[in-house]
Amino acid sequence: MGEHIIKMPDVGEGIAEAELVEWHIEVGQIVREDAVLAAVMTDKATVEIPSPVDGKVLWLGAEIGDVVSVGAPLIRLEVEGEGNVAAGAAAPAAAASKPAADRPADEDDGAPPAAPAQAAEPAPELKTVPKPQPAAKPPTTSSGAGAGTVAMAPGAPRGEHEKPIASPAVRHRAREAGVDLRQVRGTGPAGRITHEDLDRFFAGKDQRPAAGGLVADTSVSEIKVVGLRRRIAEQMALSKSRIPHITYVEEVDVTALEELRGKLNAEKGRDRPKLTILPFLMRAMVKAIAEQPRLNSRYDDQAGVIHQHGGVHIGVAAQTPTGLVVPVVKHTEARDLWACAAELSRLAEAAKNGTATREELTGSTITITSLGALGGVVTTPVINHPEVAIIGVNKMMVRPVWDGSAFVPRKMMNLSSSFDHRVIDGWDAAVFVQRIKSLLETPATIFIEG
Repeated sequence: MGEHIIKMPDVGEGIAEAELVEWHIEVGQIVREDAVLAAVMTDKATVEIPSPVDGKVLWLGAEIGDVVSVGAPLIRLEVEGEGNVAAGAAAPAAAASKPAADRPADEDDGAPPAAPAQAAEPAPELKTVPKPQPAAKPPTTSSGAGAGTVAMAPGAPRGEHEKPIASPAVRHRAREAGVDLRQVRGTGPAGRITHEDLDRFFAGKDQRPAAGGLVADTSVSEIKVVGLRRRIAEQMALSKSRIPHITYVEEVDVTALEELRGKLNAEKGRDRPKLTILPFLMRAMVKAIAEQPRLNSRYDDQAGVIHQHGGVHIGVAAQTPTGLVVPVVKHTEARDLWACAAELSRLAEAAKNGTATREELTGSTITITSLGALGGVVTTPVINHPEVAIIGVNKMMVRPVWDGSAFVPRKMMNLSSSFDHRVIDGWDAAVFVQRIKSLLETPATIFIEG
């Protein structure tokens, strides 16, 4: 028998490290060649790592959320034959690094890893000896006209106005936690509430229904931010902390556009995808950018340089089961309406299935964000750093509009768009959106070249 170490593979495109987002195996498991062992994330693309050999898992070199360098040991397998390391060799040092935000300020990434310290002997287990409690007195009934007094059995319900029985320490602990002791079930003598009862209450295992059968939920769950959610958090924080946003909202009458879209969809051939409003918006943006090319830029604020692109690469924010991703329709200026729709449909499907590549999820120069029917009336989109503009599509609504002689029903939709005020002045932002509005309200002009 031998041992085989699987290292973090080179996923290409100059990537030096990747975040471990999922293990598909555990120590002791038998794996077969080509079986998926783990999933790692680079930027917003997820890559699966297959096993090159059959074997038994001996060691896993990282935890979910760790960032692992390319070439670092990741998995150790026991295999038939010699393997690629000497059997019984010491397990490799931990390959994963903490995310930059989690590292101490004085941690030196360039220092060699310290030798692993010997495991300390476990400290003797300290057991808490419960304080002896006086035995509960048997129920007694007083003589005379007064009603009898009966000692409360442990755990019995307590009246709404009855004072709970508890020590000062228990009362102080409950008060600090904001807990009403009348909701806690006491198990001590005469229904006395103990520290153990509070522990059970905090764990959510023994809550007394309040009036009406409702229960106060004091549980707190800890959810580690890893993978795509971490990428989203970092990108949003970067954008909001470094870009002074200006948001401009304009309403658009899309009645004529919807009539045209319906007609084109009714007459489309089988080889053409169904048209949504987004391909029309994309083509309108291309025409508006031709008149204001500064909007199609990425701003390097560290170097103080605006990179104005000739190609229009439109990112379209898409919600997936794992979170928000932005697939990119490259060179929209070279695609007609149907080509935009086809590429958008293909990318949306890949993003939904988690098969979109890094190339398909990067390189946008301007972004569209749309929540479809959930789009709301007004939004304040966050710019996809380092871009300088994002166009937000709100939901369409039929509203009465005065045409000069009467109110008529029209299909109206707002565009809520944000701009980097360091690069785009408010006037230029308004002119850009107004041009898009004009094209969408007179959709025939979208097809006029020049």
